[in-house]
Amino acid sequence: MSAVPATNLDLLCINTIRGLSMDAVQAANSGHPGLPLGAAPMAYALWRRHLRHNPKDPKWINRDRFVLSAGHGSMLLYSLLHLTGYDLSLGEIKNFRQFESKTPGHPENFMTPGVEMATGPLGQGFATAVGMAIAERFLAANFNRPGLPLIDHHTYVLASDGDLMEGVTNEAASLAGHLGLGKLIVLYDDNRITIDGSTDLAFTENVEIRFKGLGWHVQRIDGMDVDAVDRAIGEAKRSEQPSLIIARTVIGYGSPNKAGTSKVHGSPLGPEEVKLTKQALGIPEEPFHVPEEALKEFRKALEQGADSQAEWEELRALYAQEHPNEAATLRKALTGEWGTEWISALPDLNEKMATRQASGKTINAIAPHLPTLLGGSADLAESNLTHIKESPDFQRDTPGGRNLNFGVREHAMAAAVNGITLHGGCRAFGGTFLIFSDYCRPSLRLAALMGCPSIFVFTHDSIGLGEDGPTHQPIEHLPALRAIPNFNLMRPADGRETAACWKVALQSTGTPCALALTRQALPPVSPPIEEGRHPAERGAYVLAGDGAPQVVLVASGSEVHVALGARRPLQELGVEARVVSMPSWYLFEKQPEGYRCEVLPPGVPTLSVEAASTLGWARYAQAHVGLDSFGSSAPGEVLMKHFGFTPENVARVAQELLNTRSKA
Repeated sequence: MSAVPATNLDLLCINTIRGLSMDAVQAANSGHPGLPLGAAPMAYALWRRHLRHNPKDPKWINRDRFVLSAGHGSMLLYSLLHLTGYDLSLGEIKNFRQFESKTPGHPENFMTPGVEMATGPLGQGFATAVGMAIAERFLAANFNRPGLPLIDHHTYVLASDGDLMEGVTNEAASLAGHLGLGKLIVLYDDNRITIDGSTDLAFTENVEIRFKGLGWHVQRIDGMDVDAVDRAIGEAKRSEQPSLIIARTVIGYGSPNKAGTSKVHGSPLGPEEVKLTKQALGIPEEPFHVPEEALKEFRKALEQGADSQAEWEELRALYAQEHPNEAATLRKALTGEWGTEWISALPDLNEKMATRQASGKTINAIAPHLPTLLGGSADLAESNLTHIKESPDFQRDTPGGRNLNFGVREHAMAAAVNGITLHGGCRAFGGTFLIFSDYCRPSLRLAALMGCPSIFVFTHDSIGLGEDGPTHQPIEHLPALRAIPNFNLMRPADGRETAACWKVALQSTGTPCALALTRQALPPVSPPIEEGRHPAERGAYVLAGDGAPQVVLVASGSEVHVALGARRPLQELGVEARVVSMPSWYLFEKQPEGYRCEVLPPGVPTLSVEAASTLGWARYAQAHVGLDSFGSSAPGEVLMKHFGFTPENVARVAQELLNTRSKA
């Protein structure tokens, strides 16, 4: 297969991408040169002939999104960003993969202007892009008016063979096909090579048939032919289905000894092979050479982007004149400045109920005040209670609906929630059982890494769920989620704490939040929300026992009322116990040291009480009532008693702790 550029200028531009990419990888002596060499014609056709963006305003809301799902080919994206005029200097290109450079090994949205999301774990970019396309469709349905298409853009993805193998991709593609996300276009770099060698080793399915079966528009093209790529993208843009363009390419194109082999996938070409490749492609041997003619062509993106955004600003001004209320709402959605009405609407849930029920009530209380809040569950809305009652479902024919039916696709759900949130203008949540956070975890971690404030509703959070048994009873999941940096796991003790946790989640701007909620009803224990504030927002607070305690009982969620119940038997023994509710370790660690010491006084014996693995509690407590084994199938109250989550047992263990400390 040979390259078929449309003009000599096209070829010069394509080879400029290739030259920068292989030089940067070689300078770092680390990276993946094969994808940029093979996919450069495809990327050039998209970026110069179709992609609507403004390098001077990378966050313009109506830009087309480009997601490099094959994040290992990062130098392809960095070359494009530099050449088209983003704030990414040639010096940063030369500093590829070096400490604190803007060109890390895989694209990171928090480091590099123009990068939409962190990609690297294969499949994540593809699945997250589905969420971006959902957000575009949702905002367009709610805000566009005849002749005023204020939200009108495409989401493009460049995906690899590895992306197409990952299970999350199939989940997300199935969802996208069902929803008919016609503005989602995936360019599949079909080079048929992975790290271990030819894809024939493990990947021989008919991708075209698979995606057609999933409801996608599919084309097969020569990915080395710029005009063929151009035509295919044009056809995809006219389709009402999501589109997959299967573009046959040659990995490492131009390399005399390594092209078409796995040797060029994840290792530098080597100085001699770089020289030979440049000779074969007609590129000057000078490292990081950027021909003036090529740069001039690429930099047309600056004027074109400014013009596109200026036209859009004119459209927005006209929109604001004709639809001032909608314009004001959209402005709030884009800035996140919703005022305080929604906080005033937080319900005062002072009755016995499951915290999943309290969450559902909170969602529906605040939803009218946050019209771009949307979300749903992985086929568990009736259990997670995530349904917004006054809104239809988001479906192909009702894209303005706020209830997302993710189906039994937890992994794709979490990635899509990230994509909706990253898009801007929306806040998204996704729900499932806490046990299935395992299926969501790659996306949860990426949300934390990206500073993406997605919201996750995890119900059935302990053995208290009962008869479904140990396969559905989370044990290690709370400490596992707490271990993720920049991730706020909140486990509220009652309805009021649940409402407060929702407030924290919605006010978060750079940290994803998860609510771990009960199936079983819990008694009200926490103080009321006053003037929109609750002490749970500080992560932990003294619930009972303000004086000088002899022992501290620190608990979360459904065990807080158990710890409260242990105070009386301890008092009868002459022991003054303090009870601390700690819904969020993350928030508590953000508090000043003085406050933390007030809540958990140093030197006072402390006992943790939580129906989960005790791993990690040693940072706060010297003894634990926890669960370091799997549960069982039985009514929840039977299991709670069996495993020691009773006031009597908590008091007993607290007394043992005191006795041990006194002997020491």
